[in-house]
Amino acid sequence: MTEPVAMAELWRGGMLESVHAGHAVICGPGGQIVQAWGDPTAVIFPRSSCKMLQALPLVESGAAEAFGLTEAQLALACASHSGSSQHVRMVERWLADLGTDHHALRCGSHMPGDTAERDRLIRAEEEPCPLHNNCSGKHAGFLTLNHHLGGDSEYVEIDHPVQRAVKAVFEDVTEETSTGVGIDGCSAPNFTTSVQGLARAMAFFAEAREGGNARERAAHQLTRAMAAHPDLIAGEGRADTELMRAMDGVAMKVGAEAVYVAILPEQRLGVALKITDGSVRAAEAAIARLLVKLGVLDYEHPATRKRLDTVQTNWRGLETGVFRTSAGFGA
Repeated sequence: MTEPVAMAELWRGGMLESVHAGHAVICGPGGQIVQAWGDPTAVIFPRSSCKMLQALPLVESGAAEAFGLTEAQLALACASHSGSSQHVRMVERWLADLGTDHHALRCGSHMPGDTAERDRLIRAEEEPCPLHNNCSGKHAGFLTLNHHLGGDSEYVEIDHPVQRAVKAVFEDVTEETSTGVGIDGCSAPNFTTSVQGLARAMAFFAEAREGGNARERAAHQLTRAMAAHPDLIAGEGRADTELMRAMDGVAMKVGAEAVYVAILPEQRLGVALKITDGSVRAAEAAIARLLVKLGVLDYEHPATRKRLDTVQTNWRGLETGVFRTSAGFGA
């Protein structure tokens, strides 16, 4: 097995202070590896980076069309949103159109990442509800598919028709039999795959066109929806939203524990990476470096420089070091 390679590092006082290593794969047409760092066969939990795969049965089955879902709702089904008032209202309306409310969601509740909505809840002495969960859009998609399939209310159970459909699609598109399953933060199953399998799946999305078969059309719709609505995929100030705004037609998605994917339709490329120590700042720097390398992200764009080769300062504004990608990575 190939060891993970250094991808990002922090320098202070001329000394290397921290190193973050990982695995990364770029796949092209047909899922072939174009370039790789570390071990392409490393098995990982993709976490939320695979939400477009989890949403694929929603569109491919005809459920999205049957329920008249909009492009914005398809984007929200792929999101790890910040729980802003915009996100909450959209999921709430979606559930109302299904004839239900947040009590049907099985994702649990947490305080929103969005500062304004969090402050509103605190001032009003209100508790967050499942609508604030960053995965509530994905779960609204699960509920929509569940209505279409006629399953029972416990749609996150591993043997439920919704999750069986998700697993079947996941294995088909990664072209791998998943060797394990974990429970994600939102209570949905998360199936393992290799970094190569995840990149291969992203390449499938990148190649998918409107004139293809049902699955290809569904993948094309989801990619287009993500790229068109970066504000729904994450939120203000977050990497997914800011970096997608800086590009044209590229979709990207973070996953917990430092997983990142990107879909490049014009280049017909898919990217996947995993930082082994779970450092999200390292994953953001690494994906930015690869997107710059592939010519879809401007190195000098403020959203890029916020995450790539960043000068570190202390509370007095003094420069203390630099956080940068490692020499040789992304070359």
